[in-house]
Amino acid sequence: MIFRHLIFALLVLASVSVLAVSAEQSSAAAGKQAANSGKQKQMVQTQNAGERVFQAHCSRCHAAPEGFSPRISGTIVRHMRIRASLSQHDEEVLFRFFNPQ
Repeated sequence: MIFRHLIFALLVLASVSVLAVSAEQSSAAAGKQAANSGKQKQMVQTQNAGERVFQAHCSRCHAAPEGFSPRISGTIVRHMRIRASLSQHDEEVLFRFFNPQ
């Protein structure tokens, strides 16, 4: 009889342990997913900001460039920052618009 109670207690303890580990892994995965979602949302906002800056300042004379390396597009953005009187923030969001990660 004591043996049955002991086995039952061990099974309950094992079940509780499995549930606790599962809940911990689930919450960790949810945390990672929320962090990734936040990062993706920030990237989309930066892309949108870069596109708005491009439309407001650059599209009068240029179409959006495609296929430039980060090095070349960085040179272009720095040069055009001076010519178009863009702010440092505008330069940064334009660079990210041209070179999404």
